[in-house]
Amino acid sequence: MFLRSEIVQAETTALVRQCYRPRMPARRLLLLAALSMPLLAAAGDAPIATGLQRDVIFTGYSPLSRSSELVRRLLSPLNALRISQESMRPGHAIREQPLDLAHEKFAVYLPSHAPPHGYALLVFVPPWPQAVVPPVWTSPLDRHDMIYVSAANSGNDADVLDRRVPLALLAAYNIMQKYPVDPQRIYIGGFSGGSRVAERIALGYPDLFRGALLLAGSDPIGSAQHSLPPAPLFRQFQDAMRLVYLTGRNDEDHLDMDTRSQQSMREWCVFHLDTVSAPWSGHEVVAPGPLNHALDLLDKPVQPDPGKVTDCRAHIDQTLATQLQQVEDLLANGKPDAARLLLNKIDLHYGGLAAPHSSKLAEKLATRP
Repeated sequence: MFLRSEIVQAETTALVRQCYRPRMPARRLLLLAALSMPLLAAAGDAPIATGLQRDVIFTGYSPLSRSSELVRRLLSPLNALRISQESMRPGHAIREQPLDLAHEKFAVYLPSHAPPHGYALLVFVPPWPQAVVPPVWTSPLDRHDMIYVSAANSGNDADVLDRRVPLALLAAYNIMQKYPVDPQRIYIGGFSGGSRVAERIALGYPDLFRGALLLAGSDPIGSAQHSLPPAPLFRQFQDAMRLVYLTGRNDEDHLDMDTRSQQSMREWCVFHLDTVSAPWSGHEVVAPGPLNHALDLLDKPVQPDPGKVTDCRAHIDQTLATQLQQVEDLLANGKPDAARLLLNKIDLHYGGLAAPHSSKLAEKLATRP
């Protein structure tokens, strides 16, 4: 064992109480190659220390964690426009990077075996403030040759856009710089409130993460908290993202959340969904068996169904086009208030799919009394 099991088990128990492969698109391969290439050769120069690493400090910043990129990917176009306008006011400029990594610490678990094609990577968003690795998870991580990384001060009390999301993105970036990582096995995950943030990250960054492990926490998409990203990114999410839902069989509230989330995913043409049940479990860190099963499913190649997705997308596109035309008609008929109300509803529901049309309509409405 790499961990002092009694000490770490006590930590995990306390934390639970607190929170009571198909072929990858070429553009995504190029992005991941650019992120992970610099130190792949260096990784073989010296033996890699395996097991748990505490209080790790990273130094590298990713373009994906820039404030402008967070806004573009995670907020609706009209909310992004409002932030852009606000940032132009004196004293309201947005920092390029929301975090100073010199003050951030991470827990990293490196599996005992270095696979020939690179490690898998699980970036974990916790509901608790500490950076820890649940001790019962080390065996499944070893079995899947999977690096685990999690940030401190990234729990449910932390701000989502200013801390939880960029911490996860920077964790992925720095691990990929330091170790050889298989770009087809990069996953985001979380537990409880952290799982809901992980779902949001997966939605906004399908060009980085191939799958999401949602442990007892999920939401419908197409909402203020889970705005749809720009259309090209959302198409990647529909085509290549695998979502694995893992919730205790006795955790009824979060099982209901999973049902609503999965229904929403299918309505938005996201079909690569899997469900794992943890027997005799409530709202708690899952046992090794169900986690093993979930990680197996994450590694399962996505089987695309182009006809099904195309038909589904056509229905969404038609409905969106009809609603945008209704806004145009309201404007033409001298009803700007009704047009604004409908446009805000479209922005909330369709997010980046409605751009740039929605943004142009907002600019027109800004000139109306």
